[in-house]
Amino acid sequence: MDIPAGIIPAIRRMKDFEKALESDYEYVVFLETRLSRLKSLVDYTKRAGKKALIHVDLIQGLKADEYGMEFLVREIKPYGVLSTRGNIIKLAKKHKLLAIQRVFLLDSHALEQNIKMINRFKPDCIEVLPGIIPDVIKELTGQTDKPVIAGGLIRTSDEIDNALHRGAVAVTTSNNKLWN
Repeated sequence: MDIPAGIIPAIRRMKDFEKALESDYEYVVFLETRLSRLKSLVDYTKRAGKKALIHVDLIQGLKADEYGMEFLVREIKPYGVLSTRGNIIKLAKKHKLLAIQRVFLLDSHALEQNIKMINRFKPDCIEVLPGIIPDVIKELTGQTDKPVIAGGLIRTSDEIDNALHRGAVAVTTSNNKLWN
């Protein structure tokens, strides 16, 4: 399974969807949308030659459980999912989807707990938020042996470069000015 690299456009607003499809990037993340729109968005994404990643926790009307994942796999057919929940990561891997564990690092205790969860559920990648903490990106890469994606609070191209140079394989951003 391919692991994302470089910049990954993250779609919050539909006005950014067309711009993401026109970009040269291979992946698109859907952060917030309604379940009723999801299938058509993923289908459009595939027709544009891109891979759709769905943040399961943020889709309105989708429950982040076994039945919600069954629906995603059978009806929506994304390339992969993002979630803060270990059970979703486990189910994604069971269904052979790219599984990206999203972690929020608020303090050293959160870092320790997230490393335990990562080692338990074994996601394909980790998305760390906020993504502007390059020393922690390097530490996560070293302690988990998993590719790290930086996301959250990324505001400049220098911050993208810094995250990539410290070990992140990719950066998610909803700031469409940084997609160029």
